[in-house]
Amino acid sequence: MSPHDYRYERRRSQPLEVAVVTSVKEFRVDEPPTADSLGRGAFVFTDDYSVFDWGKMPDTISGKGASLCTMGAFNFELLERAGVPTHYRGVVEDGTVVSLADASEPPREMAIDLTQVPDLPNDGREYDYDQYHEDAAANYLIPLEIVFRNRVPVGSSLRRRTEPADHGLAVDEWPDEAVDLEEPIVEFSTKYEEGDRYLERAEADTIAGIASIEDLESIAREVNRIVTEQAASAELEHEDGKIECLYVDGEIRVADVVGTFDENRFSYEGVQLSKEVLRQYHKRAQPEWIRAVEAAKAEAKREDVADWKGLCDQQPQSLEESVLETARDMYCAGTNAYTGEEWFDAPPLSSAIGAIKGL
Repeated sequence: MSPHDYRYERRRSQPLEVAVVTSVKEFRVDEPPTADSLGRGAFVFTDDYSVFDWGKMPDTISGKGASLCTMGAFNFELLERAGVPTHYRGVVEDGTVVSLADASEPPREMAIDLTQVPDLPNDGREYDYDQYHEDAAANYLIPLEIVFRNRVPVGSSLRRRTEPADHGLAVDEWPDEAVDLEEPIVEFSTKYEEGDRYLERAEADTIAGIASIEDLESIAREVNRIVTEQAASAELEHEDGKIECLYVDGEIRVADVVGTFDENRFSYEGVQLSKEVLRQYHKRAQPEWIRAVEAAKAEAKREDVADWKGLCDQQPQSLEESVLETARDMYCAGTNAYTGEEWFDAPPLSSAIGAIKGL
């Protein structure tokens, strides 16, 4: 996903105005937020996908947008029933906001409350969070991603950043298969920096502003518990995921989208079910592009510039139709299994898993 899910730009002596949309879902403002009140709008999910922070890739995956909207709405309604406050208002069908249970087909549009997201000024890779919070007042999107981990699957950044012993594991090197953690861990990363980075707790606390870092961790653990229990009911393993949150009226609310195959990693019978499948496929099928991306990011870091993509000398190539069809079945069959309802015309997950494993 792009580092900007949605962004408002403050113009001198003007109210906040919508300026940027995400690479995989459109963002609509019906009523803009103000310094002391939430606005209203919607996410409109597309079939686009993004890997390695590239933004929109050359292909689309049929059914992906409706899959993410359905699974996200399902999870928001689980959270609301458990007493976890969110920005979710319902799904949109024929212009009317309804609950997921009242939708007659897989939705593509999710109605949400909107908070302020000021511009985050930067000088190269130095970002001015003081200015962000000065503009945000007490109604703002917290510029952090809160990551929770139950397992350490192949592809997890935790393998690059830490050693197994850091997490109480009695092995010298990370094994080739997923590793279970005795207790979930929670980490914090930046959200709006061009190259997002994991943070020490003290820096995360500063970036969070007046929102409590302890409350953010507590909410993340509760979201993780709810999603993990729902996944287990569908015989899925919930490996890791993230949330984003807003702060308003002294309260933290879960924002963006929760518990989908783009935000979280799941597995079924030991086979990965998440966007990580597409990441790993690109590593095998387009290694030259992956190396170019890594080189561009490294060069941007050396030169202290934010725009690494402008330094990349290669473009990703389109995927074969069979790969896109397998990805479609992963999203749609996985959503059917997770929600316990046949929203999509897709094979049973037990049947789809063979093709997913073969990618």
